[in-house]
Amino acid sequence: MDGPRLEVVLVDLASALFAHVLDAEPALRPDAHRRTLVLRIRSFVQHHLGDPRLTPGSIAAAHHISTSYLHRLFQEDDDLTVSAWIRQQRLERPRRDLADPVFGTEPVSRIAARWGFTHAATFSRALRDAYGLPPRDYRDVADTGTAG
Repeated sequence: MDGPRLEVVLVDLASALFAHVLDAEPALRPDAHRRTLVLRIRSFVQHHLGDPRLTPGSIAAAHHISTSYLHRLFQEDDDLTVSAWIRQQRLERPRRDLADPVFGTEPVSRIAARWGFTHAATFSRALRDAYGLPPRDYRDVADTGTAG
């Protein structure tokens, strides 16, 4: 099902790696260049989720592209906007932390801050909107093994 798509992505990544090492990036096919750029951007976002200053503008600047081009890349690649994808990732990480017994005694505010939420109330509201429960209740449900 995803095999052919994965194959294309792996070939593009290998091509991009060789092109970078050989200083021949302009020789990449445009579609391969676009896909590898999107993968680099997604990786960059994952590594910087905890930075509350992470925005489409800062992402675009870090990759030497315009913000409008960044939005076009995501529009072609995903149904989510860049900001919505960042928000989704920022909610998924603390959701997993809340369900993980390793973080059972860590304050919710610290978990939220680790993933880029500067205000506990904003995080609580966003998690409740996304998963139907506020953070403490989500953690309690996860402790019983019924969180999802």
